Amino acid sequence: MPATYTIETSLGNITIELYDDTPKHKENFEKLVADNYYDGIRFHRVIQGFMIQTGDPLSRDDDNRMLHGTGGPDYRIPAEIRHPNNKGTLAAARDNNPQKASSGSQFYINQADNDFLNGDYTVFGTVTNGLDIVDSIAAVETDFNDNPVEPVIIRTITPSGQNS
Repeated sequence: MPATYTIETSLGNITIELYDDTPKHKENFEKLVADNYYDGIRFHRVIQGFMIQTGDPLSRDDDNRMLHGTGGPDYRIPAEIRHPNNKGTLAAARDNNPQKASSGSQFYINQADNDFLNGDYTVFGTVTNGLDIVDSIAAVETDFNDNPVEPVIIRTITPSGQNS
């Protein structure tokens, strides 16, 4: 049975399925979800027609607004680049490192087919329900840093069938 999760956001639910052929990313995501790591984290970078990004624990605090996008655990995940950045896929964010290793917690959901990202980022899952919610998040008003003016928050992420 595939690993499916429900991302409960302040704008609605998104159901995702993780790929089995990106085991390091799948295992890391599952561990973070089990630890409730994503609870209360915002979508801190939102660009209509491109993607929505989340996973930075610093985004829980509006006083850290200028630091949103810079936080996360002190480790990277080795690249597992196998899938294209198609609309509705989840991919690990990363800094500019030659190994293309991924952030320990930040990820984005592609709102469009972003072929120019192919070969550079690990895509590790796909949205199976809730693309309309992805589109709603992408459409919110943002500031000069692409950070939503009104926070869009992940309430929790749960294995599908175990929603609160």
